[in-house]
Amino acid sequence: MTYSAIDRTERLRRPAGIRSLQLGDTRVSYVPDGAVRLRPRDLLPDTAHGTVWADHPEYLDESGNLVASIGGLLVENGDRALLIDAGFGPQSWPPAPDGPRGAIHGGALLDSLAELGRGPEQIEAVAITHLHPDHTGWAWHPAPGTGRPAFAHADYLVSEPEWARRDLLETKEVTGLAPHIRTVADSQEIFPGVRMRSAAGHSPGHAEYVITAGGQRLIAFGDALHSPIQVDHPEWSTTFDHDPVQAAAHRSQLVDELAEPDTIGFGIHFADVVFGQVERDGDGAAWHPLDHAR
Repeated sequence: MTYSAIDRTERLRRPAGIRSLQLGDTRVSYVPDGAVRLRPRDLLPDTAHGTVWADHPEYLDESGNLVASIGGLLVENGDRALLIDAGFGPQSWPPAPDGPRGAIHGGALLDSLAELGRGPEQIEAVAITHLHPDHTGWAWHPAPGTGRPAFAHADYLVSEPEWARRDLLETKEVTGLAPHIRTVADSQEIFPGVRMRSAAGHSPGHAEYVITAGGQRLIAFGDALHSPIQVDHPEWSTTFDHDPVQAAAHRSQLVDELAEPDTIGFGIHFADVVFGQVERDGDGAAWHPLDHAR
């Protein structure tokens, strides 16, 4: 599907709705939960000076912020279902007084799953890219009208190094995940055609999930990239990155990999262009949306 420049600009300024792709016998769907506004110069310090955002106003909403989607990725194979990341949960926070984070809210994930024909009890495992609150919300927050999280029946899959350094985020929410955690090793298959791979930098044990099906490969890269503008500037690390140098080195490799044939990326925070491919031309690398709205 080809999008006009106007369509692309509109989509870069709004959170994503439900979007799905079919990869052979596997179906992947973005499951919306909410959104966060991010102050661009605070998020990407390398852009704090100069004309980056004046030259690329298409990335900014009417308030001058980047719009980042929050949700999860539903992976379905036959009757089986896996969820990658668990959104922010039924809560909202006002803008932080300083730093990159503006207003953030969640709460729609269970309704989005229902629109996709899935109840939370059908999710056999929740694979978490990292332990930040916008990826673990529904894993610990009680579902409305209940006293327990919606996915309390499921295993929560976390990379071994991420769980080993949970002390960096030792909150009651992270502690509450402990009874459900099953750690996974680099390259371990966690679901038919889905493998975890270590991608440290954003957090000490940040994980990506690689889905291989139908002769294609989809890389759910979590927070290795926050915005499509980083595709052409992988050297730009965010203030959220635990190790900015390591994160930048990984991003550079990731962008090269996403430009390979039959490779699709899933950027969970990529506004309304969450599925895409990297294409290169004389002007550098660019993110091209590749998806179908339901």
